[in-house]
Amino acid sequence: MHVCLKCTGDIELVTGITAGSRVSLVPYLLSAHLDFLELSFEVGQINATVRTKKKLDAEVLSDTAGHLYYGLICDDIVQFPNTRTLHVNDLNDNAPAFTKKLYNTTISEILSVNSQAFRVEATDMDISNDNKRLSYSILSGASEDFTFTESGTFILKRRLNYNSQKQYTFTVKAQDEGGLFDNATVLFNIEDTDNLNPYFNHNLYQASILENQIGLFHSITPEAIWARDGDTGINATIVYGITEASPPKYADHFTIDSSSGVVSLRTAIDREELDGTMITVSLKAAQGDDPSKTASTVVIVAIKDVNDNAPVFDQPGIYVTILENSPLDVVVFMATVTDADQGGFLGNLSIIPESVPFYVSSDGSVRVKDSTALDRESHKSIAFQVTAIETDPPNRVARMDVNVTLLDQNDNSPNFTKSLYIVRVIGEQTEGMPLVHVKAEDPDEGQNGEITYSLDFGNKDGYFSINSNSGEITLKKPIPLMEEFSLFVTARDGGVVSRSSFAQVNIFAGDSKPQFTQKTYSGTIEEEQDPGVEILKVTFLSLGLAPILQVVNETDKFAISSDGIFTSTMTLDYDEAPHNYFVNISISDSVNINHAVVEVQVTDINDNNPEFVSSSITKSVQEDIDVGDNVTAVPATDKDHGFNGNIRYSLEGDKGKFSIDPKSGMVRVAAQLDRESNPEFSLLVVAEDQGQPAKSASATLLVQVADINDNAPEFPKMEFHVDVSENASVGTTLLTLSAVDPDMGPNGTVTYSIVLQIPSSPLAAFELDSSTGSLRLAQTLDYSVAKMYRVMVEAADGGTPALIGNSTVVIRVVDMNNNPPKFSHDHYNVAVLENLPSGAPILNLDVTDKDEDGFSNGHFILTSDTFDIDKKGMVFLRNNVTLDRETHNMYLLQVIAVDQPTSGLRATAELNFTVLDYNDNSPQFQAFPDPLQVPEGQYSDATPGEVHTIRVTDDDAGLNGKVTLSLPSPNPLFTLREDGTLLVVGPLDRESKDSYDIVILAFDNGTPQRENFTTIRLRVADVNDNVPEFGAKMYRKSILVKDAKEGDLVLSLLATDNDAGKNSLITYSFSAGGHPYLSINSETGALTLASDLANVTKDTTITLTAMAQDQGQPPLNSTASVNINLRTTSLVEGVRFDSSSYNFTLIENHPEGTAVGVVTAYPGNDHHTVMYTLVTHTNMFSINAHGAIVAIKAMDKESQEWYILEVEAVDTRVPPTSATTMVSVQVVDVNEDPLFVIESYTAKIFSIASYKSPVAYVKATDPDTGDQGKLLYSLSAASPYFDVDSSSGLLYVVSAEALAGQSAVVEVRATDPGGLHATTTVKVEVQGSVSSSHVVVISLNQPANVVENKISELTSSLGRVIGWTVDVIGVSNTNGETSISRTFRLEPKTYVSFIAMDGVAVISSEDVKKKLLSESDAVKAELEMLFGKGLEYAVEDEAYVQTSDVAVITLSVLLALSMLVLMLIVVLSIVKLRRMKKHLEDPYREGFEIDKHSEGFA
Repeated sequence: MHVCLKCTGDIELVTGITAGSRVSLVPYLLSAHLDFLELSFEVGQINATVRTKKKLDAEVLSDTAGHLYYGLICDDIVQFPNTRTLHVNDLNDNAPAFTKKLYNTTISEILSVNSQAFRVEATDMDISNDNKRLSYSILSGASEDFTFTESGTFILKRRLNYNSQKQYTFTVKAQDEGGLFDNATVLFNIEDTDNLNPYFNHNLYQASILENQIGLFHSITPEAIWARDGDTGINATIVYGITEASPPKYADHFTIDSSSGVVSLRTAIDREELDGTMITVSLKAAQGDDPSKTASTVVIVAIKDVNDNAPVFDQPGIYVTILENSPLDVVVFMATVTDADQGGFLGNLSIIPESVPFYVSSDGSVRVKDSTALDRESHKSIAFQVTAIETDPPNRVARMDVNVTLLDQNDNSPNFTKSLYIVRVIGEQTEGMPLVHVKAEDPDEGQNGEITYSLDFGNKDGYFSINSNSGEITLKKPIPLMEEFSLFVTARDGGVVSRSSFAQVNIFAGDSKPQFTQKTYSGTIEEEQDPGVEILKVTFLSLGLAPILQVVNETDKFAISSDGIFTSTMTLDYDEAPHNYFVNISISDSVNINHAVVEVQVTDINDNNPEFVSSSITKSVQEDIDVGDNVTAVPATDKDHGFNGNIRYSLEGDKGKFSIDPKSGMVRVAAQLDRESNPEFSLLVVAEDQGQPAKSASATLLVQVADINDNAPEFPKMEFHVDVSENASVGTTLLTLSAVDPDMGPNGTVTYSIVLQIPSSPLAAFELDSSTGSLRLAQTLDYSVAKMYRVMVEAADGGTPALIGNSTVVIRVVDMNNNPPKFSHDHYNVAVLENLPSGAPILNLDVTDKDEDGFSNGHFILTSDTFDIDKKGMVFLRNNVTLDRETHNMYLLQVIAVDQPTSGLRATAELNFTVLDYNDNSPQFQAFPDPLQVPEGQYSDATPGEVHTIRVTDDDAGLNGKVTLSLPSPNPLFTLREDGTLLVVGPLDRESKDSYDIVILAFDNGTPQRENFTTIRLRVADVNDNVPEFGAKMYRKSILVKDAKEGDLVLSLLATDNDAGKNSLITYSFSAGGHPYLSINSETGALTLASDLANVTKDTTITLTAMAQDQGQPPLNSTASVNINLRTTSLVEGVRFDSSSYNFTLIENHPEGTAVGVVTAYPGNDHHTVMYTLVTHTNMFSINAHGAIVAIKAMDKESQEWYILEVEAVDTRVPPTSATTMVSVQVVDVNEDPLFVIESYTAKIFSIASYKSPVAYVKATDPDTGDQGKLLYSLSAASPYFDVDSSSGLLYVVSAEALAGQSAVVEVRATDPGGLHATTTVKVEVQGSVSSSHVVVISLNQPANVVENKISELTSSLGRVIGWTVDVIGVSNTNGETSISRTFRLEPKTYVSFIAMDGVAVISSEDVKKKLLSESDAVKAELEMLFGKGLEYAVEDEAYVQTSDVAVITLSVLLALSMLVLMLIVVLSIVKLRRMKKHLEDPYREGFEIDKHSEGFA
C-alpha cells in the first residue's frame, strides 16, 4: 500500500524494468480510478513513474475510504498484474456546514427538565475521523435555561414559562479539530400550554355600599375585580363565582356575574345588625374549559352607615329631686341618648319649654339655669321635656319627659299678715281679755314653716302677754285709759338656722270708730277659678258692734264678708276681660264710715290649646325639589299669653324626608325625594305651647310628589346569553327583552332598539321589536363566519329628554361537527434521554378543530407499551416504564386524534422518538487471573515490569462509553499504561510483602461520570535473594564426659531463610570439615555425639564452623561458631535468680529516680560476676549493676496500675550463662486534695428568706478513686446566718434578717476521708428593701413541682399583666412541704409568693393585689396559656406562709439548678482530664474555658 501525502505529483517510481519490456497501468477493482493517474515510461527505460494527472481529493474517494486502486503490468512472458492500493491522506480542507442557516422550532413550555429540546447538525465533507470530528458551542444568546452540548444538543435545564419569555435566539458554531467552522441561528418559539391557573390582579379588594341598598358597589379599590388566564397565550374564558362569606349568613346576600366578575348586593343589609362594619366575600375564578384551574381573592365589603335610626334616650321619663334655690350650673341629672347609627348620636339637645329654669349641655348634663326660679313655694315640681334632634337629615327627634321635684329650704321668713296692728280698748278691762290675734305665715315646709311668737319690745310694764303658738295677745292687767302702747311681736320659724320677722301692734284705750288699717289693698287671682275664691283678707279696726263691710263697685264680680274676706263671685277670664280691677270697699257702724281700695290682678293660666288655621293641608312638590326648599307653612295660634301662648312645632311621619322650623312652622325638604319609592307623604304637624302643663294640637299635611323623568329604563341583566344553532331559520325568536322604567306616563313608556352588532354583517343578523322587546333572527348564521355575536340593545323612555338603558345580548352560534381535527405537524421527531423518569411528559401535541369548542371534547389513541397520551395531548412515558438506549434506541408510533367521544372525526400523526444516550452504565472489568504474579526484583520507571493488561467495556455511547483507567491514589510501586497494562515501577521484595491488593478505578467521560472499582491481588513470586541466618552467631555447650554416650544430642542448630519454597530449604554442614566426636544432621541441624568420648581424659574445647545453605539457584549460605566444652570432672551450675518472680509497689506521682526494688542473681561460684539487663519497659524503668530497679518517670495509678518487667542476668563465664525473672510493679494510690469546680460563688437573696431557703449549690470533686462520693461539706467557721448540707453542698439560710442591706462572705470546706480539704467562698448579697408587707401570695390549683418548672414563664406572665417586674420569692404546697416531696394530688394547691418592682422600687403588696384584682380576667387568661384550661387562682393572705421548710427559690438557685446537669458532665470530663494531665496548673480553665468566678442569678 502506498500513501499519498500530496494532492498532485509523482506517486511511485518503478525500477528494475527489463530493458525492452513494456510497462502499463491497468485497472484494479475500480477502473474509474485510472482517471486520476498516468504512467511516465518509454520502452527501453528501466524506470517508470506513476504520477497524478489531476488533483486528488479524498472526499471524492469517500466510497473507498480514500483508497485509490490501480495495477501495473509488464509484457513479460508471464503477464501478472502488480496491484497497488494508494491511500489518499485526507486534508482538513472542508469547513463544517450546518444543514440550515436558520433553525426555527417550537418548544412546549411543559417540556421536562433534562430533556432534549432540539438538536442542530452540521456535516464536514472530510472523510477522516479526525478532520470531520465536530464540536458545537454557543456564540451568543446563552441562557441558564438551556445547556448546549458539544454534540449539538440543547438540553432543557430549567422549566420554561411562556409568560416570562416567549422566544430564545442562539447563535451556534460547529468547528472541526482543524479550526474550520460554520455558524447558524437557532430560534426557539415557546408554545404556551394550559398549565397555569387563572389569577386575580390583587389578592384583596375593598368595596363599599350603603346599608339598606342593593345593586352594585359604590366603590371598589384598587381597581375593578378582574381575573385572567395565567396562560397569556391561551387566555381561556374565566367563570366567576362566590365561594363563601364571613359572617356566613350573608353569603346569599351577594351575587356575582359569572362572566364579568361584577359583584353586587341582591339583599339589603342593615349595618346595625352587623357585629362590625365589614363583610368578607371570597371569590373564585375558574377556567371555563377546566374548572379545576382556579384562583381566589377576597373582597372586604364595608357597609356604609345611613342615618336610618332615630336617637333613643336611655329611659322615656325620669323623676328627680333637687333643693330649691340650687346654685347656677348645678347638675340635676345626666340625660343619655344613643343612636344605633355609626358614630352614635350626632345632634343637638334642648329643653322644652325654654322657660323652665334648666338647660342641657352637649354632654347630656341637665343643669340649673335660673336658681331664683327654683322656688318650692311657687311650684313644688317642674315638668319639661329634653329633646334630642339629629344634625343630619331627616333630623329625627327623641323626647324624654322630666319631672323635677323641689325640696324645701328654709328660704322664707315668717310673714305677718299685717305689718301694723291697731287695737282700741274701750270699756271694761278684764285680765286675760283677748286684744288682738297676730298671724304670720311661712310657706316653708315642716319645721321650716312652724312659727313661734314672742313680745320682744314695748311690754316693759307687763300689761300684755302673747300665746307663742297662736299669736293671740291678751291683757295681763288693766291699762290706763287714754294711753297708747306700741308692741313689737317677733315671729320665728323652726329652721336649723331660723328666720324671723316682726310686726307692730299699737294698742289704744278709748275711740271706737270702725276704720281700715290700709288705704289700698292688693291681691291676685288666676283666671278661670270657680266663684268664691278668697283673694285676700282686709284688715280693719272696730270696737263695739260688728261693722258693715261692703263692695261699692264691681259688685257682680267681687264680695267682702263681715270679717274682711275678699272673694270673687264669678269666673274671671284673663284672655277675654280686663287683667286688673280696682274695687272700692267701705266699712261702717251705721254712723261712721271708712273707705279703701282693693286692687285685683287677674293672672293668666295655660287654658287654651294651640289652634291651626286648617286641620288638613295638601301640597304637591316636584320629586327633584332641592333639599332645604320650603314646602308650606302650617301656622297655629294660641290665645294664652307668654309661655302659655309660645308655640313650638314638630313633625311626625316624615320618614326622614322633611323637617319643620320649630318656631315658624315652615315645612322644608330634608332629603332627596323619589316618587317611585314614595309617591306621597302623610305628615302630622304638632303645635305645642310652652305652658305647664303644655297643650298641643295637630294638623295633617299631605305632600304629593309629582313625577319627573329621573329613571332610565333598566334591564334585569347587564348581559344576556342565548345559544342558537347555525341552522336556525330566519324569524326565530331568540329572546324577549324587558326593561323596567318606574316613572309614570310617557316617562315610563319604553321602546327597544339595537345599537350595535359585533361582528358586523352587511345585513343585520338580528332584529328587535321596538315595543315588545322580542329579539329575532334576521339572517341565517354561519359558525365558520362568526362563532359569537354581541348585540348592544337599548331601551329608551318617552320623557324629555329621553333616558336610555343599555344591555348586551351575547349570542353563541352552536356549531355542527363537520370539521375533522388537525395536528400541528404530520410527523413529530423527538429526542428523549434514556434517563427520562417514569410518567414524565415528553411532547404536547397541538390539535385544532374549526368546530365549536375546538378539540376540547376530543381524545387521543396511542397504542404503545412504553408511551401513553392524556386527553390534553400530552405524550408521556408510562408509569413504571423506563427507557434503555442500549436495548431500544428508537420508537416509531402512530397517534390518532378523535374530536368527539362517539362518531368523532379523526386525524393521525407519526411520532418518531429517538432515545439519546444517558450515562447509565458503569464501566465493566473483563475477567483476569486471580491472583496475578510478578517476580520480586528491582523495578523502576526506566525498567518497569509488565503484569497484565486490564480490559474494560462500557455499553454507553460516545464520551459516556469512553473509559479511562487509573489508580485511585498515587502508588510508588505500580502504574497503568494508557492501554490498561499494569506496570511495576518500584522494587518488590517478597520477604517484606508477598502480595498486594491493587485497586483499579475505571471511569467514563460522561456526565454524570460513572465509575467502577476492581481489586487485583498481585502475588510476588520468590527469588532467592535471602541468605540463611543462624539464630546465634555462636553456640556453646558443656558436656560431662563420664555421662556422655554415642548419639546423645549436644545441641540443635537452627537457621532461617526468608525466601520461600526451595529457596528457603536449608542444609546444615561443617564448612571446614567436622570432628570425630561430633556429627550434624544435614536437614535438622541436630548436633550429636559420634562416640562415647571414652578416650577424652581432660577438658577439651572443640571449635567448629557450622554452615547453613539454601537450595536456591544460585545457593546462598551463612556460618556460625560452635564451641563444645568436654568436661572430665563436673559441670558448674550457671547463673540463677534467688526468686523466679518479684512483686514491688510504687506510690503514684513519685519523683524521678525513686527506687522500686532490688533483684538478685547468683553466678554459681565466686569466680564470676553477674550483669543485669532490663528487657521490657525500658522507657519507664532502669536497673543498675547491683540489680536495683529505679523509676525514671512519674506514674499515675489512674492511667496504668500494673507494669510487668522482664530482667535478664548474664554471668562473665565463657561461655556465659543467663537467667530471667519477672518483676511486677503496682502503682498505688496517694490521697490527693479535693478541688472545687468554681473558686468563688456569688448569690443574691432577700432578707425575708425563710429557714433553709437555698442560697447556692457548691460542688467539689476528688480525683482519687472511690472518694468523690465521700466528700463532706461544712462551713470553715460557724455562722448564725447560713449553714451547708454536708452531703449535697447546698448552702442555705438560717436567718438573714440581721444582714438586710449587707453582704456576707461564707467559706465552705469540702473534706475527704483522708482529712485533705479544699475551700471556696460564697459572697451573698442580702437585699433588705423588701419586707413581708411587700410579699404577695397567690394560690394555683397546680402541683408544686409543675409550678416550679415554669417559674420563669410564670414571672413573665404576671409581669406582662401587672406592668411591673416580678420576682418569685417562694413556692409551697398546701402542707408547707418542699417541692422534693411533692407529688400530684387529686386537688393540688400551690402557693406562690412574689414581690413586684418598678425599677429599683418595691411595690407594696396592697397595690399589687389591687392590680391583680382589677386585671383578674387578664391574669387568668395568661395563666391558662401557661398551665392550660381549668386553671384556678386566688390572691391569698400572707398568713399562710409557714416557718417550716418552705421551698423558697432565691435568685442564685435558679441558675444553679438549671446548670447542675451541665456541671456534673463538665466535672466528670475534668476529672478524666486531670488524671491524664495533672501537671497542668489549671486544667479546668484550659480545657473548658470555665471562668473561676461565677455568679448565680435568677
